[in-house]
Amino acid sequence: METIQVSVVTPDGLVYSGDAELVVVKTTEGELGIKAKHIPLVSPLAAGPARFIRDGQEDQVAVSGGFIEVRPDQVSILAEAAERPEQINVDRAEKAKDRAETRLNDAAGHIDKKRAEAALYRAVTRLDVAKKK
Repeated sequence: METIQVSVVTPDGLVYSGDAELVVVKTTEGELGIKAKHIPLVSPLAAGPARFIRDGQEDQVAVSGGFIEVRPDQVSILAEAAERPEQINVDRAEKAKDRAETRLNDAAGHIDKKRAEAALYRAVTRLDVAKKK
């Protein structure tokens, strides 16, 4: 099966580079699967795992927003933040999840609900990707 070159870059530098038969990301419009020779496109990303599949093996990177640029031979993910499973501090992610859940359960309603939901989803994504170690 043909492969496509993939790179995940943040403002801090390169997080992931490799070849994949299939790239799966979560965009703001839904999940997107990309194979070699895909039509060119640019799309904003939602927080979620970026999955790279090759020879039956899957690598994941937790991505927090940004953009994906697709060309027939290359996929570039320009992320606000991204972490490989081994880079994720599980304890910190658990605490962030707990804080977000506490904010969402605040009966007084003195929170920015969308922001708390986004924080919760980022934390859950990081924990899910960390389990792939």
